[in-house]
Amino acid sequence: MPSWSIEPLTVADLDEVLAIERDSFPTPWSRGAFLYELKQNPVARCWVARESGSASRVLGYLCLWEIPPEIHITNIAVHREWRRQGIGRSLLGAILEDARRRQLTTVLLEVRPANTEARGLYEDLGFQVIGRRKGYYLDTGEDALLMKADLTPSPSSSPPKGERAG
Repeated sequence: MPSWSIEPLTVADLDEVLAIERDSFPTPWSRGAFLYELKQNPVARCWVARESGSASRVLGYLCLWEIPPEIHITNIAVHREWRRQGIGRSLLGAILEDARRRQLTTVLLEVRPANTEARGLYEDLGFQVIGRRKGYYLDTGEDALLMKADLTPSPSSSPPKGERAG
């Protein structure tokens, strides 16, 4: 199993990211779309999971829009050869943890109803289906499920170790 790091996506990563993108989605983002997110969109943040070592390949990526107090996940994918090894979970988990630390409260994303693997990952990380966007995917006219994760601690959550409630 490879070890990897999570780092900001750079223009130098785009060839590898685009190859993953084309292999992952029926209507992939273009180089121009990624460049817009990197260079022009002030609310966009993009990250890569990079293999540690000399090869330093991009294993996956995640893009989001941060509009406090929310984050909207716009794109996430993992290279076909590296799927089911925790990379997508690590990318998304790191983003959620960072958002919690910075006191952001909500994360939203859309997913195809038929993408059961992705839906399972999102549900494992605390996302719940809160709605449906009719005809969201222009390539097929398919609806999208709108999923939300609440990052605020629930009132029933236990206090930090060493502290008492009340």
